[in-house]
Amino acid sequence: MIKKPYVIAFANQKGGVGKTTSAINIASCVAELGYKVLMLDCDPQGNTTSGLGINKKKVSCTMYDVLIDGESPENAVIETKFKNLSVVPSTINLAGAEFDLIDEERRERRICDFIEKLGDTYDFVMIDCPPSLGMLTVNALTASAGVVIPMQCEYFALEGLSQLMISVKKVKEHYNPDLTVTGILITMHNGRLNLASQVLAEIKRYYSDKLFSVTIPRNVTLSEAPGFGEPINYYDKYSKGCKAYESVAEQLVRRTVGV
Repeated sequence: MIKKPYVIAFANQKGGVGKTTSAINIASCVAELGYKVLMLDCDPQGNTTSGLGINKKKVSCTMYDVLIDGESPENAVIETKFKNLSVVPSTINLAGAEFDLIDEERRERRICDFIEKLGDTYDFVMIDCPPSLGMLTVNALTASAGVVIPMQCEYFALEGLSQLMISVKKVKEHYNPDLTVTGILITMHNGRLNLASQVLAEIKRYYSDKLFSVTIPRNVTLSEAPGFGEPINYYDKYSKGCKAYESVAEQLVRRTVGV
């Protein structure tokens, strides 16, 4: 029996790859399968928070308070209006956490400490990391059993993937020997482009065992949903984007808890 919760970080130091979109939609689709899911918004942009319909101006306790003051789950967790899905929100204040943690003891284990306080309340904790490899991402990777890497089929993305794999290896060596790559997820995919096909072939060459079998297509409803504060399985259940994320969610559950 795998110890609850199973913690997954969504990470890529390159911005604009669909990381937050993937984190929100996979979390919501996993929650719809009947699992209790908590999202940690570790990106100072707070897009996960607003993408789940939370007004950032009205939150009083955020990931900053968790990381810096050791705030409790009772004060930090907000239940969303979506089934089985909760979130610890973020605001721009979190940008200061990188600096504030510099001289702190156990600074790389602040998220670990918070997750230990959760007990077995949740089946999954999913962490949306910032588009960088700083202390916030190190915290997330140190606390995680696995990492999901969303990326586009572009050549620069291949370079970024190599850098991220090196960072995962370093965290594994120094802080978290149990960390694994749960999967690489191709986002914003257009199979009609030769470049996309070439890059996908290159990824398969080196990471075929890590790739999710489904790619996420460019889909207008996936772009619209965050503006309405809804995951795709609530905004447009029958869209191609929703079907793709539902399939990835099922694969992720099989790869992690084995069901």
